[in-house]
Amino acid sequence: MINLSRIDLNLLVVLDTIIAEGGVGHAARKLNLTQPTISHALARLRDLFGDPLFVRRGRTLVPTALTRSLGGPLRTALNTVSGVLAVGGRFDPRQTAATFTVAMRDPMELVVLPKLARRLESTAPHVEVRSIQARRRNLEEALADGTLDVAIDVPLPLSDRVRRQKVGSDGFVVVARRGHPAVGKRLTLARYLDLQHVMVTSRRQGPAPEDLALGQLGKHRRVRLRCRSYAAAFRVVEQSDLVLTMPERHAGLLSTATKTRLHPMPIAMPTLDVYLYWHETMDADPANLWLRGEMLLALRRKLLSSANRPK
Repeated sequence: MINLSRIDLNLLVVLDTIIAEGGVGHAARKLNLTQPTISHALARLRDLFGDPLFVRRGRTLVPTALTRSLGGPLRTALNTVSGVLAVGGRFDPRQTAATFTVAMRDPMELVVLPKLARRLESTAPHVEVRSIQARRRNLEEALADGTLDVAIDVPLPLSDRVRRQKVGSDGFVVVARRGHPAVGKRLTLARYLDLQHVMVTSRRQGPAPEDLALGQLGKHRRVRLRCRSYAAAFRVVEQSDLVLTMPERHAGLLSTATKTRLHPMPIAMPTLDVYLYWHETMDADPANLWLRGEMLLALRRKLLSSANRPK
């Protein structure tokens, strides 16, 4: 068994940073250290673990199997140490250097990141936020081991160990190009079904929420195009007679710079609820509390501008 009293815990911080940044040079810049200092620390880590930890393939450092197995437990251990040091203290974003990883889908980035970035510039100059798209089936594990600090997503079947707070609800609208000849002044259900549609999804097949709602009425629409990006879908809608059904908040933000118009959904649909998720072990962590507060502030904005709100 390794004697902890003989270990420089800063070495573990270096290892965690190399894993996260993907290289010695990037880790050196992240930790504000010289590259030789990081290389020396890596040599000590190799002696400590009796493993090369990383092997070079071309210009890339590739982690060994041992390093890959250490990643999650190491991040959890460092988070635990940070939590111990923070007990009875506070997190000062103006003075503290910290990196947070947040899971959210592409449309939510458009809502959250612009406002969050403006706030970080003025109130948290040493804080870095990484927005990623995590697999939902791995979300609880990532929150538990510290790979993720928080997540923003739709209702998910997670255990009670994952805390959650509802941060908003969104309705659905239909996006069509301005002057679309078949939409008219009012988009009726009959017109909606006659139109051809573009669907935004990461899946190769399967229905969208609007298809499920239509199915309950015994109705079916024709999807001509499936794509992964709302930005791409808006360009398609601008330049064709296809229409797009999507959450109202995201549509309002995207439509301000496009030649499109938003129309009310012609059938009643359940709202799309959005939740903020974090793990119970981070419930009282000062840094995580601060991050959650910033997420909530970034989510507080109008759903639509008055110019684009569907009539």
